[in-house]
Amino acid sequence: MARYDDVRTALHQNPRTWLVTGAAGFIGSHLVETLLDLSQRVVGVDNFATGSRQNVAEAGAGHGLFTFHEGDITDAAFMARACAGVDVVLHQAALGSVPRSIADPQATHRANVDGFVTTLIAARDAGVKRVVYASSSSVYGDDATLPKVEQRVGKPLSPYAATKAIDEVYAGVFQHTYGLSSVGLRYFNVFGPRQDKDGPYAAVIPTWVSRLLAGEACTINGDGDTSRDFCFVGNAVQANILAGVAPDDAAGRAYNVAFGARTTLSSLFGLLRDGLAALETDAAKQQALRTMKPVPGPFRPGDVRHSLADISLARQYLGYEPTHDIAAGLNEALAWYAAHAR
Repeated sequence: MARYDDVRTALHQNPRTWLVTGAAGFIGSHLVETLLDLSQRVVGVDNFATGSRQNVAEAGAGHGLFTFHEGDITDAAFMARACAGVDVVLHQAALGSVPRSIADPQATHRANVDGFVTTLIAARDAGVKRVVYASSSSVYGDDATLPKVEQRVGKPLSPYAATKAIDEVYAGVFQHTYGLSSVGLRYFNVFGPRQDKDGPYAAVIPTWVSRLLAGEACTINGDGDTSRDFCFVGNAVQANILAGVAPDDAAGRAYNVAFGARTTLSSLFGLLRDGLAALETDAAKQQALRTMKPVPGPFRPGDVRHSLADISLARQYLGYEPTHDIAAGLNEALAWYAAHAR
């Protein structure tokens, strides 16, 4: 945490202007909130395709240092206005979800590739000093090597993965061709408060919390041994802020952002079930939760079998030191998930 502590102190003393795209989303709203806590000037943009107005309100609506604009990142004129006077862009806006991209690859491409290129052009023309953008662990595709190291990727297994791989290429091209400094962050299964629980593409943690509390069966796709490197949202926020002010030799790369440990879906189910039971004050409901078991389902098309990050490169170049493993993250987030379950 030494590097992050130093960066936060420096930012308090010398504020910058940050643009957060996808500011109404899960990670974006946490970035807005943290930057405002650091007395930074923040511009947020979102079209509310997946973000929520509640997130904006919780993150900083009405704060004197926060300006929010509703609009689409594929709109060149809109993004040109948003980037004016900005020092650092934190690009989080995207259509996430592998299943969503398989169902509608064109919409995913438009948001994730066309929107990113439009953002890069606007940042270049505005003289932005650094663009930090959300990539994804999905770029590792069919490469089975564990842990995942940045230099070795496989073939993408979904349209979503393909868009994130393309974004990394475009970021490199803009740095080489136009001198636009950029840092990519390959997120590994980020979770925490404000994570969307609704719709067919909801992430596994809020979905299972809602079903457990409703006494409904939770489906594990596959045999339960599928594993993920779950990353608490506070770790992702730290990586973004560090990347925004990192030295020049950190630019032009994409870094793994994770905790660096694997959790199977079966283990995750147990953590959620037992954690919710511990929060329950009614003895009968507590006992009912503790006896629930998952049901097996088919593997989902496009999903990778295992995911585990090597985070040594982010440690070396960004000073990244994750603070929350899966248990610590759930300890902070589970009450929020429970309070916002359907």
